[in-house]
Amino acid sequence: MKSLWQKFHKIGDTLRLPNIPNWLCGLLFLVLILRIPSFFEPYYYGDEMVYMTLGQGVRQGLSLYRDVYDNKPPLLYLAAATADNLFWFKVILAFWMLISSIWFYKLSKTLFGQNEGAQKISTIVFAILTTLPLLEGNTVNSELFMIGFTILALLTLLKHRLTSKRVLFAGILLGLGTLFKVPAAFDAPIIVVYWLITGDLKKEWKEIIKNTFVLILGFTLPIVLTFIWYYFAGALPEYIKAAFLQNIGYLSSFRPSDIQKPFIIRNAPLLTRALIVLIGSIVIWFFRKKLSKRFILFAVWTLFALFAITLSERPYPHYFIQVVAPISFLLTMFFTSKNIEQSLAVIPLAIAFTVPVLYKFYLYPTTSYYLRFVNFATHKINKSVYFDGFSSTTNRNYQIALFLSQSSRKTDRVFMWDPDSAAVYSLAKRLPPIKYVVPYHVNDFSSRIIIAKQIEANPPRFIILTSGNPYPELTVLIANKYILLQQIDGANIYSSLP
Repeated sequence: MKSLWQKFHKIGDTLRLPNIPNWLCGLLFLVLILRIPSFFEPYYYGDEMVYMTLGQGVRQGLSLYRDVYDNKPPLLYLAAATADNLFWFKVILAFWMLISSIWFYKLSKTLFGQNEGAQKISTIVFAILTTLPLLEGNTVNSELFMIGFTILALLTLLKHRLTSKRVLFAGILLGLGTLFKVPAAFDAPIIVVYWLITGDLKKEWKEIIKNTFVLILGFTLPIVLTFIWYYFAGALPEYIKAAFLQNIGYLSSFRPSDIQKPFIIRNAPLLTRALIVLIGSIVIWFFRKKLSKRFILFAVWTLFALFAITLSERPYPHYFIQVVAPISFLLTMFFTSKNIEQSLAVIPLAIAFTVPVLYKFYLYPTTSYYLRFVNFATHKINKSVYFDGFSSTTNRNYQIALFLSQSSRKTDRVFMWDPDSAAVYSLAKRLPPIKYVVPYHVNDFSSRIIIAKQIEANPPRFIILTSGNPYPELTVLIANKYILLQQIDGANIYSSLP
């Protein structure tokens, strides 16, 4: 065991990380153990499959957004392209979260000083909540990547005296986080509002304005560089539209019946939440002299993070990861502080825990997830049963992907009309003849008729239709130019005629 601690210390020295105490080494080891089951997950989770498919597109020389589509900024797809398969994608995430947990520990050390108990509690809460399946910590998602950039940005600004270089670097970090997912942009105002509340505006207003300008400059720099890249790639309009403008539609996407309503009525919930953030910030400013700087930071961070995670009003638990860091700190204050702020921490915590209840966030089972893996690892269940535990269509998808891998070349195009199409594309390392990789892309951003015409103009090697997911617009094309070659568990695989 001693040699294991020494190895962790050596890794920390190599990465120029802080000196890692033994308890943190133990926590990181536990996190790694808890992530092992994720390395053996099948290709099944919808978002991951889309990321892996776009990663394959990048590896095959396609341009994101123009040739292969999803509506997030590019860094997550580039990470998928680097990984090339789901196992290494999960490994990259695990390594990133170990590093992020160390940064979080260092931030807690900066904020709580010599209070080692507070450092331990906050870091343990953060590490566990970002690891367990409860909030989808086991899946590769943008929130887990972008939270590390926010933590490092705050660490850069709070650990040392502010300089323009540090502020610029913090802005760049926040910009990189936004290139994983746009809601990360709402972490930038946290810093500015913190400066405004804790600073002496009479004496420091010029410094605050300058630092804000430098922070914005750093924030926009990596984003502008991506604009330049996609301009020369011939995909700038598609990039801006997909990664930024189309995300505006998410603001009311979970209330489709409100689309036709006037702007104020349609966006009343969003404006109400913005008003709550504004009022909360004003209240904190009003009582700023009675509050510690760290409590102000935690409260402001919580307000803005909650606003970010409720933008679309979608109930996906991985959204909540964006607010895990300040919640970890507030919970620590609640359990360790021996002053009025112990009671005050209840207010932002109550607001934070109300959000998942109000918006009916899903919660994923944790105990059954690990028990299923233990049963698989100890050969109590076989691979097929293990895969069925994730999705009833997982084994079917693997069979289809195996057939495609054996019956086609990587350059052959395949069109599958099924919610699991991205899983088959990423497993078989085959791409569709259109830029959309899942049906909801077609339904949200195009139409079946338009896609049918595109497929007719560029017929794929195989067309796969599954029971319960008909595509009548392709009936004539299939009848004239395809034959039914294989049937796999309700999936009809049509092959183009020679």
